[in-house]
Amino acid sequence: MRYANPDPDPARTTGLERGGQVPPGETPPAEGSMSEAGPQETHNPAKGWSWAPLILIGLVVAAFVVFFIGYLIGL
Repeated sequence: MRYANPDPDPARTTGLERGGQVPPGETPPAEGSMSEAGPQETHNPAKGWSWAPLILIGLVVAAFVVFFIGYLIGL
């Protein structure tokens, strides 16, 4: 894997002074990317929601629906 140097070369980058400083009124160069912050994570892929939470949420929603339909019929 090839990593880019996050520090710009003052000799090849416009708008930088000799020590790499940005003169007043000049826009600084863009920052380095965070994509090179660490290794690619392949051992823990996302698998989505498991069945237990989906069934539990469905049962809670069904209980509320049955309760409110029963409440409306009881009026």
